[in-house]
Amino acid sequence: MANASGLFTPTVPCGRKRFSPPSGIFRSGIWFSEGVSRRLVCSSTAQGAEKLSPSESRVPRFVSKGCKLVGCGSAVPSLQISNADLSKIVDTSDEWISVRTGIRNRRIVSGKDSLTALAIEAARKALQMALVDPEDLDLVLMCTSTPEDLFGSAPQIQKELGCKKNPLAYDITAACSGFVLGLVSAACHIRGGGFKNVLVIGADALSRYVDWTDRGSCILFGDAAGAVVVQACDIEEDGLYAFDLHSDGEGQRHLNAIMKENEKDQALGTNGSLLGLLPKGSSYSCIQMNGKEVFRFAVRVVPQSIELALEKAGLAGSSIDWLLLHQANQRIIDAVATRLDFPSERVLSNLANYGNTSAASIPLALDEAVRSGKVKAGHTIATAGFGAGLTWGSAIVRWG
Repeated sequence: MANASGLFTPTVPCGRKRFSPPSGIFRSGIWFSEGVSRRLVCSSTAQGAEKLSPSESRVPRFVSKGCKLVGCGSAVPSLQISNADLSKIVDTSDEWISVRTGIRNRRIVSGKDSLTALAIEAARKALQMALVDPEDLDLVLMCTSTPEDLFGSAPQIQKELGCKKNPLAYDITAACSGFVLGLVSAACHIRGGGFKNVLVIGADALSRYVDWTDRGSCILFGDAAGAVVVQACDIEEDGLYAFDLHSDGEGQRHLNAIMKENEKDQALGTNGSLLGLLPKGSSYSCIQMNGKEVFRFAVRVVPQSIELALEKAGLAGSSIDWLLLHQANQRIIDAVATRLDFPSERVLSNLANYGNTSAASIPLALDEAVRSGKVKAGHTIATAGFGAGLTWGSAIVRWG
C-alpha cells in the first residue's frame, strides 16, 4: 500500500522478519526496516488501530490487502501472414526469418478488424474465467502503444463491456513493457486504493507502423490482445511477490516511432493549418529499430531484473515453475534462459505463431498456457517485458 512517500508496506504478517537492511524494495516494490514495517502493517488491524495516534490512524485499513491473478483471455486477428507470404514482398525466406527470430507466422489487423474489438474479446474471456461480472470492475487498464483514439481506448472498452457504474479506465503506454507495468499498477490500485477487481489488457497493432519494405523489421511484428483479471485477496493469498521496473531514455535511438510533420504542397493543410504559420498535420513514422543493440540490451538487463525481483521476493530461481518473457525474438528468450540457468522445458514461448505482439505478448502466451493446462493454479511465474523507451521490468507472480 502506498504511503505519503509512495512506498509500499511489506506483504507479510506483523512480527515476521524477512530482511535486515534498513530500507529498500520488498515483495511488490519497497521494503522497510522492521520497526517501520511492523507499525504500518499492524495499523491495518482493528486491534492495532485502537492504540494509534490521530496521525498514524490515517493509514487505511486495506494496507495489508494482497492481489492475485484469477482469469485470463486473448484474441488475435483472422488474417495470418506466413514467412512464405513475406518472401513475396521483401527479399527474405522462411529459413532466414525462422533461424534469426524463431517466427514462422504472425496475425495482422485488416479489413473489419479493430484493436479495440480484440481487446474487448480478450477482456470478456478473462472476466468469464474469473467469474467476475463487468459491473464488478473497479478499473480497466489498457496497455497499448497503438490506441485507435489519440486520447486512449480504455474508456471505449469499459463502455462496450457494459460497465454501467463508470469505473475508472485509462491507457498505459510503455510498448513491450506495458503489460508488466499494468500488473504493477493494478496491484498499486488494489493495495493503495482499496480496489477489488482490476482488468489489465495488453493489446497492440504494430503492423500499422511497420515499413513492409524493410526486411529487418517487417518480419518481427504481429497484432493481438491479451487480458487478465487481478483481484484483491487476503494477504496470505498474495500472488504478486515482487517486481523490478526501469527505463532509460538514452536508448530511444535504438527503437522508436517518432512523430513527424507531414510535408504538403497545398497552401492549406488537411487539418486546416496554413503552412508556414500554424502547425502542420503530423503522423508517426514507421518503426525504426537497431536490432543488434536491442538484442544486446535485452540479454543484459532482463536477467538482472529477474534476479533482482527474485531477491526482493526472497525466492530462489529453482522455485520458479515457468519463465515467461516478452515474445520478441527466440534468440533473446533462449539467451535469457541460459543466463538464468533456466531449463528450456519450463520456458513459455508461442513466438513462432504470432511474432512480436508488443504489450499483448505476455498475456497471450499466458492465456494459451493456462487453457492448455500447462500453467496450473499455484504455479509461480517469472515474467519480464522489455522494449521501446527503452523500458524493462519483471514481476514474480503466482497464477490463481
